[in-house]
Amino acid sequence: MAYENAWRAPAPHAYGRSFLRDARSELCLLAVANFVAQQAFYESGDGRDDRFAALVRRLAVEDAAWTAGLLGWLRGEGGMRTASIVGAAEYVKARLDAGAETGPANRQVVAAVLQRPDEPGELLGYWTSTYGRTVPKPVKRGIADAIRRLYSGKSLLKYDTASKGYRFGDILNLVHAAPDPDKPWQGELFRYALDRRHNPATAQPPAGDRVLTAHRALMAVPVEERRAVVRAPDGAQRLAEAGLTWEALAGWLQGPMDKEAWEAVIPSMGLMALVRNLRNFDEAGVSDEVAGEVAAKLCDPEAVARSRQCPFRYLAAYRHAPSLRWAYPLERALGHSLANVPALGGRTLILVDRSGSMWSPLSERSQLNRADAAAVFGTALALRADAADLVQFGSGSAPVTYRAGESVLKVLGRFGELGGTNTTEAVRKHYRGHDRVLIVTDEQTAYHRHGAPTEQVPAQVPVYTWNLAGYRAGHGPSGTANRHVFAGLTDAAFRMVSLLEAGRSANWPWLSGADGRR
Repeated sequence: MAYENAWRAPAPHAYGRSFLRDARSELCLLAVANFVAQQAFYESGDGRDDRFAALVRRLAVEDAAWTAGLLGWLRGEGGMRTASIVGAAEYVKARLDAGAETGPANRQVVAAVLQRPDEPGELLGYWTSTYGRTVPKPVKRGIADAIRRLYSGKSLLKYDTASKGYRFGDILNLVHAAPDPDKPWQGELFRYALDRRHNPATAQPPAGDRVLTAHRALMAVPVEERRAVVRAPDGAQRLAEAGLTWEALAGWLQGPMDKEAWEAVIPSMGLMALVRNLRNFDEAGVSDEVAGEVAAKLCDPEAVARSRQCPFRYLAAYRHAPSLRWAYPLERALGHSLANVPALGGRTLILVDRSGSMWSPLSERSQLNRADAAAVFGTALALRADAADLVQFGSGSAPVTYRAGESVLKVLGRFGELGGTNTTEAVRKHYRGHDRVLIVTDEQTAYHRHGAPTEQVPAQVPVYTWNLAGYRAGHGPSGTANRHVFAGLTDAAFRMVSLLEAGRSANWPWLSGADGRR
């Protein structure tokens, strides 16, 4: 479930904003809270989206350097793809309309937010659906700069697919990108991308591109001979050289993924692909030797850090892996993944809902229930925070003890099932002047004579609620200065508090200076 309702405004007759933010703070907060998991680039936005675009256009002219820095930071450290891509398009449009000539170059802002090979097409999709088919030169040049950095044989195989609105050849036709002078092979690659788009039946990969030629050779092997290729001593090497993912291998074989198929592709699989397929490895009978290679990757803190996955993924795998041979490596991976969780400063109160309604699945595709997802979220934040009080609540409430450096799984064992939901009483009992309050719940709470849960916390103290069920009714107002409600949990959830507070305090992390201010 995504953050579709992030920064949801309360009904006008019920609540109002306590004060108006300055434009820079509001833009930063909107960017972080509203664009976490936008579903599509081609749909019309609602009021929040329109406000975001309007603020980008205004500040692109009034404070170009600050706005350019925000967009680059969002795509990098912030990990917010949609906000940065949409923001870059609006930034360029506003500056072109205003005839602005000072500040960061428009093409540089566009290039900076394009960090994955499919993103040039996504930016073009947003631009053409919003402003029409005429694409201005700065947008074309910024995309061309990104293309030279991002396009390769492997990226073409992975991202140049029929499901994309803009194929690589379409983009090259539009922006007329010249190859990078330091990559002489790109000229042939670009020509192949064009042929692949317009003449797929006769397109021939560049002879000098080993990945594309190896891939072409594999595709030419008759179906009845393909399993022999996989079982050969050099089978794993051939698959890796051809850039064949496990999903592509399954289609290429046109049959089940057996033991030999998995053992051949496992060496070239990424960490999260391995985690998602542990059950498949066991069902196919993968050898202990190959399983040991998988376990070594799971226990590698650098590999876990590079994957940028948070504890949810590893807990789900731990709970559902059929074999005990994965238990210890997954526990190690879960522990290493805490490095991807931001460390909150000050004092934090973390309230985890363990009422009966929380035991439904987190989503249709999730292997975790809401209660356990909430518990691992709260525990991970508590273990990383400077000082945190971790509390479980239902009809009643109680602290959950933990020690610095303790295993997340051990802490999870101290959570229980606590019946009904009395969120207000839990807040009243445990709030003691904390710097922030985090509530992870489905927001199904009982009436309390003292009012809503968020009303028990002073207005100047931030309260962050994660609604894991997505019910329309909430347990308090949101969209005000220090009250934020998000729908669902994803890996991006861990970043929300630190990103929002950076925006609220105007402690801009992309600016130079000791405190991030200009």
